[in-house]
Amino acid sequence: MVPSKKKTEFFDIVDDEDRVIGQAPRSQCHGDPRLVHRVAHVLVFNSRGELLLQKRSVTKDIQPGKWDTSVGGHLDPGEDYLTAAYREMQEELGITGIPLTCLYPSRMRNEIESENVMTYLARYDGDIRFCRDEIATVRFWRVCDIENSLGTKVFTPNFEEEWRMFCDWIRRYPAAHDDRVAFCAGDTFPDLFNGLRKI
Repeated sequence: MVPSKKKTEFFDIVDDEDRVIGQAPRSQCHGDPRLVHRVAHVLVFNSRGELLLQKRSVTKDIQPGKWDTSVGGHLDPGEDYLTAAYREMQEELGITGIPLTCLYPSRMRNEIESENVMTYLARYDGDIRFCRDEIATVRFWRVCDIENSLGTKVFTPNFEEEWRMFCDWIRRYPAAHDDRVAFCAGDTFPDLFNGLRKI
């Protein structure tokens, strides 16, 4: 019996305005920074203000064995950012049925790849059933532990950039200085940003 070949994964390639201009296989996108593709991130906090991070499997082709954003995944061709965020959150962590709040778009560029990213925020205190093929382990990190570990090479460069952007967003976000914050229409709960105000 001949073993089946793994299906080639394709990404939409976009221009500077995030408009789709073509497609390319994953193997080309990871290695050619000219091929800008789309990614959705989710920052998952618990009610204590701790951020869930995932440790990438040692078999990953990019940044193996390093701690990374709660959820991060490429958009499928034709998929929008929000749909991809929900899909990746379920595939990577087994989390479903919680609201996501859109935070900000960003561009991540390095010598390996170029990504247009949309970052979302969620609060979650339930069980995590992470994908063991992609993720070595997960755990919630206190803000002070993240801050103390920056620059020590335990995190992916992309996560460190994401964390800087999130901290900048917190400083600008008016609800971070109130008693309560809404993550989506009709959904409010005690402000989990209390522990982040000193960043």
